[in-house]
Amino acid sequence: MELPWNMVVVTGVPGVGKTTLCRSVSKDLKYNYINYGDLMLEIAESRDLASTDLQMFSLDFEIQHEIWKSAALKIKDMKRVIVDLHGVDQSKIGYIISLPVEIIKPDIILVIESSKDKIFRQRNEDAKKRINDTIESLTEHMDVLRNMMASCSAILGCNFAILKNDNFEECLIQMKNILSTIN
Repeated sequence: MELPWNMVVVTGVPGVGKTTLCRSVSKDLKYNYINYGDLMLEIAESRDLASTDLQMFSLDFEIQHEIWKSAALKIKDMKRVIVDLHGVDQSKIGYIISLPVEIIKPDIILVIESSKDKIFRQRNEDAKKRINDTIESLTEHMDVLRNMMASCSAILGCNFAILKNDNFEECLIQMKNILSTIN
């Protein structure tokens, strides 16, 4: 099957279900799947800099940036790929766009959203160490993500869509339909 999108970027706050969606869609539609955070950790491990996410994100910011850039360069020329990343990360100094727009040029950016209750439930059930958010900080993070990804889409001239993941099967069908439709 000829797929209309070569480079797909899927973003969402931690716990929204984007990784489960991405893995399922990439398998069903024969896309290559890249988890950006996992790729960054692989790079950090290969350079003997860190062996956990916590160690990696405790490195000097310049070193983290070099790892982030190296990951983007590995992905840049890949074909038929779904890139799973947060899009915007919270930091001590505010929000940081984690989509490397100066290196990766997606054909489409998808923002996965869900109810705040569902996100909090997922984070509580998940073994991963997640952000400690309040309703207010999660709402702000989701608003910032949506606005920043819409801005990135406009700057890059790529397509943009927001998918609601309050029902996994419905969201999965929506995502498959978008990614298999000729634009």
